[in-house]
Formats: sequence, structure tokens, C-alpha cells
Amino acid sequence: MKKLNEILSHLKKNPEFRKINTSTSIKKFIEVLPLKLKKGVKFAYIRTQTLYFVLTHPVYKMEFEYNKADIKSLLKMGNFDNVTEIAFFVSNKIEKKEKIKKEEPLFKERAKGSFYNQAKDGKIYEKFENIREIIRGS
Repeated sequence: MKKLNEILSHLKKNPEFRKINTSTSIKKFIEVLPLKLKKGVKFAYIRTQTLYFVLTHPVYKMEFEYNKADIKSLLKMGNFDNVTEIAFFVSNKIEKKEKIKKEEPLFKERAKGSFYNQAKDGKIYEKFENIREIIRGS
């Protein structure tokens, strides 16, 4: 019986999964970039022999333009034979930050936390005492 790694590597070699291979190689390429450049990359993709970097801020675009020669030399070292140009742009889509909703209990606690703790084990005794404190605090 084959292992899962063998099956996945066999599937990756099929031409139908070429996009998966390119996306993983792009992710690896982004990881190779220097930290000051890597932080500004939202994502990247290849279209018509051009590697496009979507950046998070216009300052990063200036940094990428400044380091364009270095990035091209890294591309030559990688397995990007079909890429001849690189381009950078800042996405105009504003990312919405999700507000963390604090869940409030749907009911009011009716217990008072007055019970006799009969646990013999020290760890279990402490757990019951923690539960008692939680009940009293709410």
C-alpha cells in the first residue's frame, strides 16, 4: 500500500495539477525574499510570462522597484523559466478586519458556588475550586 506522500507527489507530477505546482513554487519564492520585502507581499501570481506581486502598501512598491534587479536574479536561480518580467502593484481593495465578538451568556448564572468539595486528588480538588471561582465571579 502506498503512503500518502507518494500519492501526493505522484499527483503533483500530472500536468493537470500544474497550477498547484506554480502556486507552491511562488510561495517558496516569496519565503526566499528578504524580510523587508516579504512582509509587504499579499500574494503573487503568474500571467503571460510576468510574475505579478500584489502588495499591501505603496511603500512596499517603492522597495520592490528599488530591489527589482535582486528579485530578477533570484528568479533566475529558481525554477521560473517561463517568467521574463516582474511587476508590482498595490491592491486597492481594502481588507476588512473582523471584529471579535465577545459572546455573552444567554442566561444569568443561578448557581451560587456553594458546594462541598469532596475530591481526594489534589488536581481535581483545584479544578473544582476553579469552577467555584468562575461561578462566583459571574
